[in-house]
Amino acid sequence: MKAILVTGAAGFIGFHLVEALVKKGFRVVGIDNLNEYYDVKLKFDRLGESGINKEKVKYNRKVQSKTHSNYIFLKLDITDLPNLDQLFTEGNFDTVINLAAQAGVRYSLENPHAYVQSNLVGFVNILECCRFHHTGHLIYASSSSVYGNNKKVPFSEEDCVDFPISLYAATKKADELMAHAYSHLYKLPTTGLRFFTVYGPWGRPDMAPTLFATAIKNQMPVRVFNKGKLDRDFTYIDDIIEGIIKTINFPPKDNPKHPFYQLFNIGNSQKVKLIDFINTLEEAMGKSTEKLFLPMQAGDVKCTWADIEKLKRSIGYRPEIEIKEGVAKFVKWFTEYYKN
Repeated sequence: MKAILVTGAAGFIGFHLVEALVKKGFRVVGIDNLNEYYDVKLKFDRLGESGINKEKVKYNRKVQSKTHSNYIFLKLDITDLPNLDQLFTEGNFDTVINLAAQAGVRYSLENPHAYVQSNLVGFVNILECCRFHHTGHLIYASSSSVYGNNKKVPFSEEDCVDFPISLYAATKKADELMAHAYSHLYKLPTTGLRFFTVYGPWGRPDMAPTLFATAIKNQMPVRVFNKGKLDRDFTYIDDIIEGIIKTINFPPKDNPKHPFYQLFNIGNSQKVKLIDFINTLEEAMGKSTEKLFLPMQAGDVKCTWADIEKLKRSIGYRPEIEIKEGVAKFVKWFTEYYKN
């Protein structure tokens, strides 16, 4: 049974990934520092869905899932190198999937040090542990934010990404560069995935779909930045998870240009106007509300749109969930979870 470490396991993508991996029979260890960037209750509720008893969660203590015999969770921070190294020693992981990061473009304007610690220091710790423990494949989360305000669309992996417009984007670009160095120097197979506007059930409360849905539910004005002139490549969570899992079996090979290193866009490859997404949400919720059109926010981008041909060719990636279907699934979960 292949052993996989998932960092950020109590996060939005991490939770869904763990659920999919254990159902496919992998032996999974999940870690998360359970920080208070957003309501920790949501993180514990996700863990509860995976059979992890909240009362048993203590720092650096292994908790066996009640529902999945092949899943163990630990509260652990990737900046904690001694305990992380010990976990690698005991885990003998075939694959590491690093989703742990300080997320959020706007928050990076307020607390830059959190991004340096988690996204830079923490990621170097992951690289070092993978290097010294001879991990077969490191898959890590990058972001579409690295493209900044690139004018050419859809965004291709070959485009220049040397001019980030937020610290969050800069840290993700730095992760790609560090991974390339480790792949080149130590023959560590690394795969970076540039995620494009992931949405779905159990999403973060600071993400646009939940913010919009909350405003619609409470009949409050929906804040729409750049006066609505924004496009996003909304990608449903199930398509993202399918892409990550397929990537496990396709580690990069040695090649003259970028040995043991690969980088992919992973998105839906369809740009959607933000106002259309809001309208679809309103339709699914059976309510409408006022739109408050605001100027562009610092660090935000006007458009995201993924060219996914490289990932299609490499692993057979095919996103299947259209916006209307995905929004309906999200609204069903949102309505039930936030019913009170």
